[in-house]
Order: sequence, then C-alpha cells, then structure tokens
Amino acid sequence: MMRSLWTAATGMVAQQTHIDVLSNNLANVNTTGFKKSRAEFEDLMYQNLKIAGTLNQNGGRIPTGMQIGMGVKPTTVHKFFTQGDFKNTGNPLDVAIEGDGFFRVMQNDQEVYTRSGSFKLDNEGRVVTAQGYALQPEFIVPTETANLVISEDGHMAALDKSGAELASADIPIYSFTNPAGLNAVGKNVYVETEASGNAVQGTPGTDNFGTLAQGFLEGSNVEMVDEMVGLIVGQRAFEINSKAITTSDAMLQTAINVKR
Repeated sequence: MMRSLWTAATGMVAQQTHIDVLSNNLANVNTTGFKKSRAEFEDLMYQNLKIAGTLNQNGGRIPTGMQIGMGVKPTTVHKFFTQGDFKNTGNPLDVAIEGDGFFRVMQNDQEVYTRSGSFKLDNEGRVVTAQGYALQPEFIVPTETANLVISEDGHMAALDKSGAELASADIPIYSFTNPAGLNAVGKNVYVETEASGNAVQGTPGTDNFGTLAQGFLEGSNVEMVDEMVGLIVGQRAFEINSKAITTSDAMLQTAINVKR
C-alpha cells in the first residue's frame, strides 16, 4: 500500500483539528474574558532508507540521507492570555483586570479562576458570577447600599447615601507561572494544574499584577481577521491533502490496470 495514502490522511485529521480550534475561537468572539487557542503540530516518525554519514563503496561518507516522512500529528492546543479589548458598561459590578491576573471564585467546593469580571448579586447579596460562583473572599453587599466602589488596587466598599462605608473588603488577584497550563473547564473558569503551577496571590497594581477597572469588561482576545485567514489556509490544506489521497488512488488504479 502506498505511504502517501496514510500520510495524507494524517494531514486531513490534523487540519480538521486546526479548523476545530479556529471555529471555537470564532464562536467565542463575544465571550467575556475568553482567550484564543492555537493548534500546534509535529511531524511523525521517518522511514530511513539511507542514513546520512554512512560510508560508501569508495570510503567516503554519504552527505545526505534518504528519509520518507510518515505524516503529521497534533501536539498541543496552546491558549494565549494576551489582553482583550475593554468595553465600558458603567455597571459597578463589572470589573476588568488590566494586566496579568485572575479572580478566584468558588465553584461548589472547588477554587477556580476566571478573567471574566461580569459579577452579579445573589439573593443574599453576595458578589457572584453569572453561574452563581461566589467571588473570593466572599463579600456581601448590605441591602441599604447606595453605591459600590471598587478601586484599582482591589478595595471594594459598599457606601450608603451619605457616603459612609457600610462594608468593605480587599479583592486579591492571582497569577500563575504558566497560565497556558491551566485547564479550561467551560463557564469562563480555569482549574489549576501541575503544569500551571500554584496560584500566587497578589494585590492589584503591585509587583507584576494588573489593576482593576470598575465599570469595564474585558472582551475576547480573538482577532476575527486572523481566524478567518486561518480558516482559509486550513481549508486549502485539507483540500490538498484530500487531493494527495485521490492522486495516490489514481496511481494504484493505474498499477491495477497494467495487468489488463
């Protein structure tokens, strides 16, 4: 059987993965705090028909070898945590992180992390995400609160009509040595892994931590033009691999017809 049939098949599978990743990026172009991904690939093993550097009959060494590649495979889907564009909402519970960092929220009994600062109030007055995950540390806004103020350094204060402080808390943010190693579990949250390293707590605006911007939301960092170009390239690469399969099939058909 011709190698090219299987080699081209691996190319089609790889390009399908590439298009799947791009499609997910485009599907989340309006998702708050979404971070785009990129599929990465590597070549498969090679069949060595002639090894470079071996001695020939005259005692010299062969300068180049003869290797036939066996195709390609996906190695990773890398997530990029570059800053997304800011959208001014005017909502005091909307908070964007300008720079590095994540909010910590409680998903059931598990601590998870998010870049989406689209917070709400639940029936008890707690600051939570749209899924009801409580911001950590937990903060309850008193019912008589007239204004909620969140400073750049993470100080959250509930004020009454006269401007007196009713309750307050400091919101820390968290960073990771390798944020690309975080496990995305959907609902705009990530889970810490061995690859990401342990979460490091910090105060917004200090060291390498970003600052908070009240009344803003961070949009997706997906660039639609880049993704559309990537889709075109992926589609053409898929087509050319399918063409290699049909070409190999035609060559096999020609070989079969020789007997006739």
